[in-house]
Amino acid sequence: MTELLAERAERVIAIELDAHLAEEVQKKFQANPRIVILQADILRTNLAELCRRYEREKCFVFGNLPYYVTSPIIHHLFQFAACIRGMGLLVQREVAERLTAAAGARDYGYLSVFVQLYSQPRMVLGVPPGAFSPPPKVHSALVSFEMTPRLADWGKVGEGSPRSPGQAALPQDLRSELEAKFLDFVKRCFAQKRKNLLNNLSATYSRERAERELAALSFPPTIRAEQLTLEQFASLFQRLRMPPS
Repeated sequence: MTELLAERAERVIAIELDAHLAEEVQKKFQANPRIVILQADILRTNLAELCRRYEREKCFVFGNLPYYVTSPIIHHLFQFAACIRGMGLLVQREVAERLTAAAGARDYGYLSVFVQLYSQPRMVLGVPPGAFSPPPKVHSALVSFEMTPRLADWGKVGEGSPRSPGQAALPQDLRSELEAKFLDFVKRCFAQKRKNLLNNLSATYSRERAERELAALSFPPTIRAEQLTLEQFASLFQRLRMPPS
């Protein structure tokens, strides 16, 4: 992958945790000025700092993710969504289905909403076990991420918006704080998938308040979290953030 990327990119920064493997890769590509090998942990790597170091506003991210740390790596990468132009990640097939699932699908859940808040994920192709040596016991899939947020302007989402139309966009620090609160809200909505959304919300809000806000958005009291789109979650979140009328 490193070699193929270097044929098209002006510079490739390859991050490898294993010190021995990083040394071997360094030897292999030492004559190629386009490739820089960093022996580092991706979970501790500041992508924004790397962009600044190499004088780039944004970068592309490609990787064959170790399956046992896929979720932590994805969460880490999306912390730097503002400096990533696009991503192509090879993950376990089941994870790919969760990342790309639409509302109402069996695999739709918190992880789906999380990545779709910051990007537009798409499953590009499936990869069978035989493509690897040694072959794993699971199928894989390549997922591409177009880093275009679906909620570009929080001020225009839902009737419970904290801003009035026409006001300036939220500063980045306030937007980040709002997104963190929103994702915590979504996580609570999916806390117990067998329960309907009203029951999950009742753990945080009064049942009367939760029923009223669901009804205001024309949601039946029996609706489940996996039936709500990202935009509907945002509308409900904004309404529940407002002081009760």
